[in-house]
Amino acid sequence: MAVKPGADTLKVLEQIVEDPVTGLTLQFSVVPGAKTPFRLRIFGALLTGSREIRFDANGKKAGSETALLDVHRPTWIREVQ
Repeated sequence: MAVKPGADTLKVLEQIVEDPVTGLTLQFSVVPGAKTPFRLRIFGALLTGSREIRFDANGKKAGSETALLDVHRPTWIREVQ
């Protein structure tokens, strides 16, 4: 992709996508300095609990876990008008 001359780069550290049809929320986040800095959390209307998948700095899967409670759901999400 072409970049404008003199443009600065931007690092996105978190992206949250809510899907009202499925009732799921996807949260992509970066934790700088962590052993597994890249995380994907899937939570919402899952019968078996929320999921978290962690990736290392090379993008390889480094671990995952299931939370039976909806503990990963951010309470600060507000609808954009």
